[in-house]
Amino acid sequence: MTLDPVDRLLLDELGELPSGRVALIGDEHGALADAVAQLAGGRVVAHHDSVVSERALARTGVEVSPELATALTGAELVVLRLPKSLDALDEIARTAAQVAAADVRLVAGGRTKHMTPSMNPVLAMSFETVRASLGRQKSRVLHASGPRTVEQPWPKHRHHDDLDLTVYAHGAAFAGTRLDAGTALLIGQLHRLEDTEGAVVDLGCGTGILAALLARRFPNVTAVDVSAAAVASTRLTTAGTVETRRADGLTEFADDSVAAVVTNPPFHVGTTKDSTPTLAMIADAGRVLVPDGELLMVFNAHLPYLPRLARLGRTEILARDRHYLVTRTVRG
Repeated sequence: MTLDPVDRLLLDELGELPSGRVALIGDEHGALADAVAQLAGGRVVAHHDSVVSERALARTGVEVSPELATALTGAELVVLRLPKSLDALDEIARTAAQVAAADVRLVAGGRTKHMTPSMNPVLAMSFETVRASLGRQKSRVLHASGPRTVEQPWPKHRHHDDLDLTVYAHGAAFAGTRLDAGTALLIGQLHRLEDTEGAVVDLGCGTGILAALLARRFPNVTAVDVSAAAVASTRLTTAGTVETRRADGLTEFADDSVAAVVTNPPFHVGTTKDSTPTLAMIADAGRVLVPDGELLMVFNAHLPYLPRLARLGRTEILARDRHYLVTRTVRG
């Protein structure tokens, strides 16, 4: 594990470490967790929204909490790798202001190109004082102190009359309470799935819109996402009517155990465009799908998925618009 420029700047900007609890939020690989633990001893509790990063953190030996609020409770110092989403930052900041120590300080770092001026007022809604460090190696740190008395609007919710569905979303959940264009296009093709009593998986469930709609037709629906925020959002949106798992793709499903996979997969990992997880998922779908099982998928048309889908089985394009394709693949 190697510290990157953001990690090193954060460590230099920590100031005097408190004698009490230190919460570390958003460290993806564990290098920062290891360094902070060496400075602060056994008082570090780490959290990451992704279960993959959570496992990396656990390998460092620090205490890991799958719940954001649990990690922040009683913390005297919060060390944060800034999320790309302002909504995620708002939920983190408000939660810290509510449950951390009365004198908590927040030290948040990121790459300058991924930071926006809007981050300062978002933090200022939860903290009296917000200031920025000098930049170094294209990185910068924001300091926040003096927690305010704030309300907690997360998770938010919105009713969609056209779906007859109330969608709930935590700050880090993709698309929030809105219906994104890709999912909307995919919804229009759900009727193309064959009837089945077998397992139907909403992979990368986000806020649970697809899982909730699938559960109206199929008796055995499981929603899966790598994100803690997504899983919590889906449980609310589906009102507990589907099994919901926080897991890395299809890795927890047995061979030949799934009748259909429905997915609107992400093509970013953090702030980086990365098709690798989806390509791996397509390959793993060949393992978990029963013979003649279906993979219904929406994705940006420029992404390199069609050749890989064709290897899995007979693939047809069901719908397309200016940006997205919806495909149906039947495992051979």
